[in-house]
This record gives sequence, structure tokens and C-alpha cells, in this order.
Amino acid sequence: MSTAAPSVSTSQGVWLVAERELGSKLRSKSFLISTAILIIGALAGVLWMGFSAGTSSTTPIAATAGVAAQLDAVDGYEVTEVADRAAAEELVEEGEVDAAVIDDAASPTGLAVLALEEAPPGLVSALSVSPVVELLDPAAGEDGPLRYILGLVFGLVFFMAAMSFGTPITTSVVEEKQTRVVEILIAAIPARVLLAGKVLGNTILAIAQIVVLIAVAVVGLVVTGQTAFLQGLGAPMVWFAVFFLFGFVLLAGMFAAAGSMVSRQEDTGPTLTPLIYLTMIPYFLVIFLGDNPVVMAILSYVPFSAAVGMPLRLFFNEAQWWEPLVSLGILLATCVVVIGLGAKIYENSLLRMGARVKLKDALRA
Repeated sequence: MSTAAPSVSTSQGVWLVAERELGSKLRSKSFLISTAILIIGALAGVLWMGFSAGTSSTTPIAATAGVAAQLDAVDGYEVTEVADRAAAEELVEEGEVDAAVIDDAASPTGLAVLALEEAPPGLVSALSVSPVVELLDPAAGEDGPLRYILGLVFGLVFFMAAMSFGTPITTSVVEEKQTRVVEILIAAIPARVLLAGKVLGNTILAIAQIVVLIAVAVVGLVVTGQTAFLQGLGAPMVWFAVFFLFGFVLLAGMFAAAGSMVSRQEDTGPTLTPLIYLTMIPYFLVIFLGDNPVVMAILSYVPFSAAVGMPLRLFFNEAQWWEPLVSLGILLATCVVVIGLGAKIYENSLLRMGARVKLKDALRA
């Protein structure tokens, strides 16, 4: 008398596949080493930015009494007052100062700069007569470098995570087809459950890595005393994590569907290339066109770039309170549609061996 094997529920099947994905990654030395390098690099970058911002270099110069009072108001110079030209020349020749500024009646400006080989360019500019400059929007110029750095950081983190966790999904699917393991798996659980488990396992790892990076950034900012910057960055980082979660689910389903359409690792190029471009192009647009408000407004609603575009706009107070909610709604709707199509492609292509399955055939019931 034989007893039937107990059936596996959908949730149990999804979690079993997710555990398998988690275990294979956590046992991989290359994954652990690359994650450690990423975390150490992120911490080092935050600490370096904080310490370099906190240290200001000054240029030692000498000046006669009349000029010293004028230079005291100029930042970046350590002024040593001297009695006359002879004392100034002596300090310059001995290397005690980089240059000296003295009164000179023969000069059109009434001043002369003494230096051994070359006068500090900043000092000459500070002593030059310049027209009055009025900036109508000074904040825009100040935000330029910071906007580029934040766009680069957010964009690289998302792109690296998508490639680090998305591409292995495709590789895993192809390996299971090559070794015929997929036939055993499909006999035990439905294809959609297998797909959901793969997406869930890799999403957990990707989100865990993002949370660790955010924690490292917070620690680094606190250690370097950049608490004001951290307060402004707090909400954008939270929104980045939320958008990253659903954005990665969207990409993970597409990477799995791409892997199901081929039976050999050599054939993954044509199926992965569109996905890589789809991931790269929006983020390069965010990085290089981050100072264009119209482009940024559009990219903050595009599902593949919202994770970078919307947090940037929130950081610089360029988005209304309701905009991230609308953008997140668009992303969720896109997830539902794309995951549904991806599941259909995955289900229809998983057991097809041999030549690469065409997209129209994969979508056909």
C-alpha cells in the first residue's frame, strides 16, 4: 500500500525556491567578497567626502600693514604682516610664505606681488578689480556638483544591483534548462511558482544589500558630522529603497523570462542586450541631464528611472508631496503588466529546448 506524497502549497513552493536561490548566493565566495568590497568602498567614499569637506587648505602669504587688513577678509590665506619690502622678500626666499603683497607706488594698482617662480593664481585674482556680479538664482549653481554626485551614486547603485542580481537569474534559468533540472522542478511545482521563488529570493538579497549600504552611508555621515546633509537625504533614501524594491521586481521578472527563451549560455546575448540597454539608458539620462527640470520631471515617472529621478527631485525640493505617490502607482501598474507578460513567456518557453524561442511564439498560448 503506497501513500501519495504531500502536495506543496503555492506559498511553500515559492519559499522553497527562494531559499534555494538565497542559499546558492550566500555560499558563493565571489558574491560575499564583492559585497564586502562594495560596502567598504561605500564607507570609504562617505568618510573621504566628509573629511575632505571639513578640511580647508590655506596659502601662507606675507603682506605689508596696509595690504594685510585688506587680505584678512579673503578666505584661504594665512597672512603674515611684515614691515617693508625687504622683510617680505626674505620670507619668500626662505620659503616661509608662497608669496608677498606689498605697497608699490610705481604699480597702476598700487600693489605688487612677490614670488619665487610663480604667483598663486587665486591671490592675483583676489587682488584684481572685477565687475559686480549679481546671481538671480544662486542656488542652482551651488546644487550642480551635488546633483551630479547624487545622481551618479543612486544610478550606479541601482544599475550595479540590477546587473549583479538580475543577470544571475538568467544564468540560473539557462543552467536549469541545459541540465534538464527544470523538468524535475516543473513536475513538482508550477512554472509560475518557480518564477516567483526566483524573483523573491534575489529581491531579498538585493534589498538587503541596499539596506546595508544605506546604513553604512548613515554611519559615515554621522561620524563625519554631516548631520544636516543626512537630514535632507533621509526621505530621498527611503523613497529610493521603496522604488528600488518594485523596480528590481520588474527587472527580475524580465531577466527570468529572457533566460527561459534560450537553452544555451552562448545564446543569452541577444535576449539580455535589450534589458541591459533598458536599464542603462534612463540612468545615464538622469546623470547627464540632471540639471534639466523638464527631463528630470519626465524621468521621475518612467518606471526604469523613477528610482533615481524621483529621490533626486525630492532632495532638491523640486517635487510636490503627491508626485512620488503617483510615480509609485505607475511603477506598480507597470510591474503587474510586465510580470504578467514575463510569467507567460517563462511558462511557455521553459520546456522548449534547442533554438532560441521567438518572442511572438513565447507569448502565444
